[in-house]
Amino acid sequence: MPNLSTYWQGWLWPLIVLAGSAVGALVLHKIIFAAVRRLAQSTGSVVNQSLVRHSEGPTQWIFPLLAIMLALPTLPVRSESIDPLRRVVGLGVIAAIAWSVILLTNVLGDVIYAKHSLDETDNLTARRIRTQISVLQRIFKVVVIVVTIGFMLMTFPQIRQVGTSLLASAGLAGLVVGVAMRPTLGSLIAGLQIALTEPIRLEDVVIVEGEWGWIGEILTTYVVVRTWDLRRLVVPLSYFTEHIFQNWTRRTADLLAYAYIYCDYTVPVEELRKEFRRVVESTPLWDRKVCVLQVSDTSEHAMQIRALSSASNSSKAWDLRCYIRESLIRFLQEKYPESLPKTRGELSGTQLERLAGSSNGRGSFHDRESQAEVTN
Repeated sequence: MPNLSTYWQGWLWPLIVLAGSAVGALVLHKIIFAAVRRLAQSTGSVVNQSLVRHSEGPTQWIFPLLAIMLALPTLPVRSESIDPLRRVVGLGVIAAIAWSVILLTNVLGDVIYAKHSLDETDNLTARRIRTQISVLQRIFKVVVIVVTIGFMLMTFPQIRQVGTSLLASAGLAGLVVGVAMRPTLGSLIAGLQIALTEPIRLEDVVIVEGEWGWIGEILTTYVVVRTWDLRRLVVPLSYFTEHIFQNWTRRTADLLAYAYIYCDYTVPVEELRKEFRRVVESTPLWDRKVCVLQVSDTSEHAMQIRALSSASNSSKAWDLRCYIRESLIRFLQEKYPESLPKTRGELSGTQLERLAGSSNGRGSFHDRESQAEVTN
């Protein structure tokens, strides 16, 4: 019996108390968040819903850890026996609090995102704000993680003593750490530069390394570019601060759409210009700003005609270019087929006599066939 009583008081009862505290805290957590979740849904507030969604995870760990920490002093055991458990619980509380701080930034981001939607046609301001918040959030998370690890390490007395002794060589240590973390620090500095100077924003249309696409994600160390054929380019963050690239939506999203048509010199340019005007006015892809058709170049074989129009964004500009090109080609085929590009030649007297002889001896079909051979 004494051994059983000692075992009960020394191990079994403390385990029951700790387990009961953790289970009770989890039950309390479920009850509280069930009520809070229902209240947030009834109010329809973005802040409340985001706060509940982001805080449920970390508080599910904080509640049991706090309950165990409060129950530890009441256990009938020596303080030396529960010191390791108290240290583990303390580390868990520090990590959970840091997690909560990080997720609070997500709540702030949700509130700002709700006020600046990307569904609007002119979403330049929304993309600018979302890019800044996204980059600053990731930098803040890195800082919080580093500070949290520092606090967790400082709870160990041995590490504090080592840290005190290293203060004398702080310059050398800082140099070593700076060299070792140069890529990471460079990415953080590039992220701050992008957030402040805004060379790129989320959903910007860019051309990087000859690839056309949209800025899909801006992460801590790299940027994901979504190409037109749904591929993903992973580009280092520092690329956009050290290299030249094209940004088609830097200030506004509208672009000029151009289509080149090659025609014979006999084409009636004025009629083609009227048809071009009718084509662009018939489509919602045109933003009704620019509509110009001009002969932009000539060669010994054909004229180059440029049809210039405008669209509100790059996707509409591409579709408008294709639509104009197809419509003008169809117009020439139906109305002025003789104005399509052709190659001219000159026949000598001998060739003319040969054609005349073949015309007398063979039918009209052979006349055309022989003429095509000579022309080619």
